[in-house]
Amino acid sequence: MLYLDDVLDEEQVIGIFSHLTRKNPPFPYWKFDRIEVQLGDMSEAEVKAEFRFGPSEIDLLSQALRIPDTFSCPNGTVASGEEGLLMLLKRFAYPCRLSDMVPRFGRSVPEISLILAEVTDHVVTSQGHLLQDLDQPWLQPQYLEEFARAIHQRGAALDNCWGFVDGTLRPICRPGEHQRVMYNGHKRVHGLKFQSVAAPSGMIANLFGPVGEHTYVFISVQKMHDMILPRYRCLPLAMRVSQYFANVG
Repeated sequence: MLYLDDVLDEEQVIGIFSHLTRKNPPFPYWKFDRIEVQLGDMSEAEVKAEFRFGPSEIDLLSQALRIPDTFSCPNGTVASGEEGLLMLLKRFAYPCRLSDMVPRFGRSVPEISLILAEVTDHVVTSQGHLLQDLDQPWLQPQYLEEFARAIHQRGAALDNCWGFVDGTLRPICRPGEHQRVMYNGHKRVHGLKFQSVAAPSGMIANLFGPVGEHTYVFISVQKMHDMILPRYRCLPLAMRVSQYFANVG
């Protein structure tokens, strides 16, 4: 009505409509310094509390993950390697929304989302094999025997256990299709399941997933059997483990 009465012009109407139909509230990211500036004002204790790594550890982590000098997003957004890694650490250190990261990084929510996607893809592509392939230096047969011996010496009844299998359910929004596949009756949520094998050293030897609820048991057991049997056929404890999985499957 205001437009028809010439109270508002077309540009003002479009501005009001855009503001009222905005899906995400505007965050004044321009009021905050970038992380490179803020990092210099943070103490070592603050850095470790927020990112779970100290400054010197972050440098070592950057080298270990082969973080590049810059990350370039599809829309042209560019972030330094340090900024991208810190975003990833902040996001995974404790559950938080992207809008919660705006004051720390001085970036808009869409920019943070794009940069996080690029960093995550880089880490998964370059380091993902460490969680999928059991052929690792620290998983050689002699080390598995040490793991099994250490577990048995701590009071375990088994003398052939070198790792601990555990699963986790990550809730998701209810999907439009295949809801029964994703629904977990025990937790009463829709979600994706992951299975991991943790060694007594605290390292994750294998991470499998994601899969739906009804395919989880069969696929994960078969996957574990297929990985263990060829690699450690000569190892007695592994043969007993593989035989167990074969019987279960």
